[in-house]
Amino acid sequence: MKSWRIAALALLLPWGAAQAQNGPPVAPVRDHVDTWHGVQVHDPYRYMENLADPQVRNWMLAQGAYARTALDRLEGRAALEKRLAAIDAGLGDRRFDITRLASGALFYALKGRHDRQVKIAMRERADGPERVLVDPDLAARRTGIPHAVNWWVPSWDGRYLAYGLSAGGSEDASLVVVDVQTGRQVGEAVTRVPDGGVSWLPDSRTIAFNRLRQLTAEDPATEQYLDSAVHLLKVGEPANRARAVFGPTVNKDLGLRRLDNARLLFAPGSPWVVAATNDTTQREGSVFVARAADLAGGTVAWRRLAGFDDHWVELALRGDQLFLLTTKGVPRRQLLELDLRSEGATPRLAANPPADGVIEGFTVGREQLLLRVRQGANIGLRAYAAGDPEGKAIVTPLHGAASVAEDPAHAHADFIYQETSWTVPGRAFLLRAAQSRPLAAFDTATPAGLPKLVVRDVLVPSHDGVLVPMTVMHRKDLSRKEPHPTLLLGYGSYGFSETAGFRARNIPWLERGGVIAVANVRGSGVLGDDWRMAGTRLKKPNTWKDAIACGQYLVKEGYATPRMLSIMSGSAGGVFAGRAITEAPALFGAAVIHVGMLDAVRAEDTANGITNISEFGSVKDADGFRGLLEMSAYHQVRDGTAYPAVLLVHGLNDPRVDAWNSAKMAARLQAASTSGRPVLLRVDAQDGHGVGRTVAQARSIDADVYSFLWWQAMGR
Repeated sequence: MKSWRIAALALLLPWGAAQAQNGPPVAPVRDHVDTWHGVQVHDPYRYMENLADPQVRNWMLAQGAYARTALDRLEGRAALEKRLAAIDAGLGDRRFDITRLASGALFYALKGRHDRQVKIAMRERADGPERVLVDPDLAARRTGIPHAVNWWVPSWDGRYLAYGLSAGGSEDASLVVVDVQTGRQVGEAVTRVPDGGVSWLPDSRTIAFNRLRQLTAEDPATEQYLDSAVHLLKVGEPANRARAVFGPTVNKDLGLRRLDNARLLFAPGSPWVVAATNDTTQREGSVFVARAADLAGGTVAWRRLAGFDDHWVELALRGDQLFLLTTKGVPRRQLLELDLRSEGATPRLAANPPADGVIEGFTVGREQLLLRVRQGANIGLRAYAAGDPEGKAIVTPLHGAASVAEDPAHAHADFIYQETSWTVPGRAFLLRAAQSRPLAAFDTATPAGLPKLVVRDVLVPSHDGVLVPMTVMHRKDLSRKEPHPTLLLGYGSYGFSETAGFRARNIPWLERGGVIAVANVRGSGVLGDDWRMAGTRLKKPNTWKDAIACGQYLVKEGYATPRMLSIMSGSAGGVFAGRAITEAPALFGAAVIHVGMLDAVRAEDTANGITNISEFGSVKDADGFRGLLEMSAYHQVRDGTAYPAVLLVHGLNDPRVDAWNSAKMAARLQAASTSGRPVLLRVDAQDGHGVGRTVAQARSIDADVYSFLWWQAMGR
């Protein structure tokens, strides 16, 4: 297959090809003016939102060709890519995202040292032989298009594995079921089954899945996640035999919204089925319960347990008990337990967080609860016996972040967990009676020759005096008497926090003498729900003002000069990085924005944008519009301003943030900036939001990004 670069060059318009020889192609200005709540909003590149327009696509591909040429010429780029490959190989085979069945069988993601994509594998027991069940690279070799597994769920008895397969980074997954013993597909694939809505009924022969509607050419993109429905299908039956059992078009008496995407929860031995909805962005929604047997036919008597305002953000079903994690009135969260047999019963307290921690998640075992508790960037473990809501901290071998294997049947008295830190790749352990025993088969190897690092947690005063947690790391022997290339990382949306973990891509930067700083700005959940809400909607400016404060701290403390300071983020973190460089352009020498939300005003009219109204607001009300305009980096670019060097990275198949966000931002910065520093748009026609990206694609991006940032920091 031709590479995307060759294909792009073959499709360029003549003017685009000529421009690519001398500079990035100039985009025509066709100003479009909207008036929102009495405010005129200019949009000079609105036409780029039509990615199907050949001129728009060819302009983007010409930009990508220009960027490719510029990046390939960077000093040390080829050596950096080789070093990244060596570190990746040194990590060996990686096994993660473990699910343990009642039988003891383990299903997990496998990233082999020579694999292009993540596979799904299993073992009958932890020390047993490994079998690969799903290899998406087989589909890639057959079609010439990268494929990826987006989700996977084994049946309770381990006989079947359901997984979602998508192509070209699109995340447009089809549900496939394979027989675990034979490895053969059973029945036909079912299209339009996204992540998060798939479960097995206790019989292990029927699967429940949330399916999106089939849209017509006349339907706007905003219809994509509306009116979805949960279907039931017996293994091996044709897709057209799937029966809708829950959703806004199925249960019109429940008051469901069109945007309520649902999932059904089951558990072996439990007579109940729990239906939980959300808007695909916020974790909370409405929760209902019914008798699982009623799903077989006839009327299902759903009973409402909670609504959005109850803020149940995570659920687990065991027998007659529903465990629920809530933020209502408790910003650091509480775990409650509800007896489903008693209609109108009040949930009772099952677990409190420690005074200095936030509950990150929980696992229900046979005899006790194991909670993941966040303290800054680290996540520790805490065990809770029945009747002990305060629990006891578990001492773990590493000071980092722990993840716990799923035990969906709640069948085990012990737990499997994996732990990693900023300096150590993942280690696996079996936790029994508060003691951790190594599970070497699930360890990640440590590459040879890693630098010794200093890792320091600091609190940075922001614009309003609030202290922002940040982790700074660099080589142990690095001199602090002079500044160094320094990269500030962050995100700040949806309550997602920056977490301690080994990042192979950062190692060459640190080896070379660079500094990495990771900020947990407002909008993250590092200090609980109040911290998260302080970075949403009209309070969103705290997110990028915290980023600016962290950058100023790094300069003041002598880590970097403004020229040597870079900032990077992606997706909704486009607000974090994009608004930092548009509000304080002189503070940064360079920025990299991956698949960034950069035009927040227009996001609402996209397929995924409508699901984000709950996080960012709507232009249809005055306050929402005001907040979105302020957080929209594209609309804050000012002519005649010296902006940093910027690298925008996007895949044309992105289903979450439309690629025109990066296209419009590139055109606007190229036209407005007076600094003379490059603005590059790196596009890939076989990539999306990053989910399912091949190893080669990811490594190429990392080599481009870090060589670009070093080039700018060192003034070459």
